[in-house]
Amino acid sequence: MNKLWMIIQREYLSRVKKKTFIITTILAPIGFVIFWIALIFIMTSGAETQKMALLDPDGVLQLEQYGKLRDGLVMFKYPKQDLETLKENFEDKGYDGIVTIPRQVLDSLTTNFKVEFYANKDIGITTQGLIENAIVRHAKKIKMKEMNISAIALKRLDTNVEVLPHNLKDKKQEEASTYKSKIAYGVGMAMMMLIYMVIFIYGNMVMRSVMEEKTNRIVEVLISSVKPFQLMLGKIVGVGAVGLTQFAIWALTIPLLYMGVGFAFSGKLMALEQTMNTSTQQPTGDVDEIMMVFNEIWNFEWGYILGLFLVFFFLGYVLYASLYAAVGAAMGDDWGEGQSLTLIVVLPVLIAFYLGMAAVNNPASSLAFWSSVFPFFAPIVMPARLIFDPPLWEVLLSIGVLIFTALLFIWVSGRIYRIGILMYGKKTTFKDFVQWMFRKD
Repeated sequence: MNKLWMIIQREYLSRVKKKTFIITTILAPIGFVIFWIALIFIMTSGAETQKMALLDPDGVLQLEQYGKLRDGLVMFKYPKQDLETLKENFEDKGYDGIVTIPRQVLDSLTTNFKVEFYANKDIGITTQGLIENAIVRHAKKIKMKEMNISAIALKRLDTNVEVLPHNLKDKKQEEASTYKSKIAYGVGMAMMMLIYMVIFIYGNMVMRSVMEEKTNRIVEVLISSVKPFQLMLGKIVGVGAVGLTQFAIWALTIPLLYMGVGFAFSGKLMALEQTMNTSTQQPTGDVDEIMMVFNEIWNFEWGYILGLFLVFFFLGYVLYASLYAAVGAAMGDDWGEGQSLTLIVVLPVLIAFYLGMAAVNNPASSLAFWSSVFPFFAPIVMPARLIFDPPLWEVLLSIGVLIFTALLFIWVSGRIYRIGILMYGKKTTFKDFVQWMFRKD
């Protein structure tokens, strides 16, 4: 046990003290924050109001009768000059472009309407959409007047449909909420993505560590004092601890940094929200609705969900890290050629990811159940279902099968590892794997 602990310490400290680990751990949260700040500036700069000259020489839009065009991100001005004269000096007058309405009919039977735009630069798709939306809203006013339809009558045609799901087996759910399934979908996807990333990133780290020691012949010195199985297990636990340390630091720092950025740029964010609400003519938001969402989030049994999530997190990492270690031990000196062996590990993870997406969309389906019980898919699929409160017996069955499979493949990987780690200059085949598994001591 002492030797195993020493290996874990060595694997953990050798990585945590590396400059690459320190730099990555520090720069990742800063990188996320820089990305968010850049996104804020891009969105706010893209939301600058543009000044357009609108010409309607034939009065097709009937501006005097129905009012001026309005849009939060496009300001329409109505100069008295003709098109050809305005083309000469529209930029000098502070216009970004010219919108002109050719002669045509605009009444209740009009389904297609043409608008011409002139500028000294290409029109962006956002600007084009804003101009189109402003004219569509104006055309609707004209049609409503001609068809003798009031704005109130038109609004009465809109019906907001809200599905309130009731789970008859859930006695704790006193009141149905339309937000529960949406929140559960987001959380399920997030937990699935987290485990998916951990398996790939830190599983590969285990494999590369084994390959490096094998290539440098360091392993020959190490196994003279410890058993190969202890070495493999120490690497798995040590690298896993490195991953948990990094994620714990990120979990603490990223939310704090995001809150700081949100506070620092609150003015820009509020201005952007107001501009977008003005352009879409939507209300600025309902405080009661936001409070309902937060209340629904707090109603989830987070202790139960996160506890089980950590169980699947640990078991999934151990299962796949043992396979990565076995593959790393079996690889020869040619890393490029040996990469084909990683398909043994990568393929189930990729399939599990897409099964997890299907499970989030339909968590009670037969596909979701069987894929969350199958051990190679369970570490990714079942965490995606946990937020939807699957039956306890399904969760326990999944954990039981996963524990048995993890222990089995730790044993199998250990047998492959103890022989493969000392094999040099030979291309490993699947037949070799089988022989190493059942080879007698």
